[in-house]
Amino acid sequence: MAKDILGEAGLHFDELNKLRVLDPEVTQQTIELKEECKDFVDKIGQFQKIVGGLIELVDQLAKEAESEKMKAIGARNLLKSIAKQREAQQQQLQALIAEKKMQLERNELKTFL
Repeated sequence: MAKDILGEAGLHFDELNKLRVLDPEVTQQTIELKEECKDFVDKIGQFQKIVGGLIELVDQLAKEAESEKMKAIGARNLLKSIAKQREAQQQQLQALIAEKKMQLERNELKTFL
């Protein structure tokens, strides 16, 4: 009966018979909540580490992809340049062939006359 009166007044006895302001059940729930919060914070910390590692990996892959992209662009430009050089060389050779044909025709005309 004395415990009921103290309980109504907001005072409780714990397992060691010490007088407490909080109900032992509320105290236990508070301790459990504190432990769950600590576990949650630990898990969030682990998650942040994992995400940080993932971000670093993605950044590294992005840099490598950008490097390969630049190499591919350089190779494509070089290929275009080589193609243009070949076209110019082909035109020069065709002009030289036309010139040689004309010389040959002139020489044949001279020898014929």
